[in-house]
Amino acid sequence: MQLSKDNIQAQNQSGLKHHEANYNHLAEGLTAQGIDVETLVKAVADFQVAVPSWALGAGGTRFGRFSFHGEPGNLEQKMADVGILHALTQTAGAVSLHIPWDTPEDYAAVKQLADQHGIVFDAINSNTFQDQPGAALSYKHGSLCNTDEAIRAQAVEHNHEVVRIGEKLGSKSLTVWLADGTSFPGQRSFQKALAQTEKSCKEIYAGLPDDWSMLIEYKPYEPNFYSTVIMDWGTSFMLANACGDRAYTLVDLGHHLPNSNIEQVVATLMAKGKLGGFHFNDSKYGDDDLTVGSIKPYALFLIFNELVYGMRNNPNNPDMAWMIDASHNIKDPLEDLMQSLEAIQEAYAKALLIDQEALTAAQLNHDVVQCQEILQGAYRTDVRPLLERARLGRGGALNPLGAYRALGVREGLIAERGKHTVATGL
Repeated sequence: MQLSKDNIQAQNQSGLKHHEANYNHLAEGLTAQGIDVETLVKAVADFQVAVPSWALGAGGTRFGRFSFHGEPGNLEQKMADVGILHALTQTAGAVSLHIPWDTPEDYAAVKQLADQHGIVFDAINSNTFQDQPGAALSYKHGSLCNTDEAIRAQAVEHNHEVVRIGEKLGSKSLTVWLADGTSFPGQRSFQKALAQTEKSCKEIYAGLPDDWSMLIEYKPYEPNFYSTVIMDWGTSFMLANACGDRAYTLVDLGHHLPNSNIEQVVATLMAKGKLGGFHFNDSKYGDDDLTVGSIKPYALFLIFNELVYGMRNNPNNPDMAWMIDASHNIKDPLEDLMQSLEAIQEAYAKALLIDQEALTAAQLNHDVVQCQEILQGAYRTDVRPLLERARLGRGGALNPLGAYRALGVREGLIAERGKHTVATGL
């Protein structure tokens, strides 16, 4: 299924007058503040976020999974779903594949499909957190940290194979996330597990093409609940430094203990030139993988404040891989992803409104009240007309979710695929 620009523009007609009034009112106010509105709209339009292939189907918990009708049953159908998202939002211009769940059978056809939908291949993800059919050895007691050298070698080779797959698609970075850890005290030597993981990461890094980067993700717990080998940003940062200049830390918003100051983590990594990727989601209690901005929108805004500052002031930090990483247990996955994309762009646009010179002056004057006023002034601004204008300029929908429902996209997907398809990997 593919949406045409004519269908989307037809949906836009009824809302154009309302949009123009809201946009002109906002633009007038922002211009009076000395803000170049056209530059702001272009920045929002250019900000693209990768959709992970595993997020296109219904998620689940360890208690069960409730499928959603019309799920994509193969990689080609997943690509079509990303194409739908991008056609409507014009901000989902990339896809992040997970191997072996999404190993292409026909690379030329998959690349042609991506071109057809106007999307590229972002970071590619390896999987050593579960055993694959036909695997000679098991990761039950760890992969890159395993005490068995043969198991570690199998995990390293899998990552090398993922890179070879990514090369054929045009990807330029590898994401490594480990479930390695322990569930009980005394189960493993912390020091030996970390040393073996570092050795394995160096072996993976050594096999990267010269123009590739490696993104090292971290997580404090789950699926192991006593220890995780790469437990926090500091451990990831240490491993990235040990590997080399093209190894970086990847921040996932859900991979922190409750009430962690994630914006400070972001600022520190960018200052050191080691923030390579970002996974967006939201949480109330832990790694909940909820819709972006649904629980802590102000925290997301504060994180974007540091991201925007870093992108302007830390030229030593690379261009980042932006991606959503969420689980859709209740909602239509495509609707959930549209809500997340909207929340990301909204937080980004608000962060761009912050008067960084005024904020710096207030900080130097120790004017704590004014610092808060500057931040909250930007946060309280309704930037949705800017997002609408950015989508319109690229041929997208004024209201992506409304257009999706009015065009009966889910019903069309069910008619094509049936009610009982299950997305690969889930």
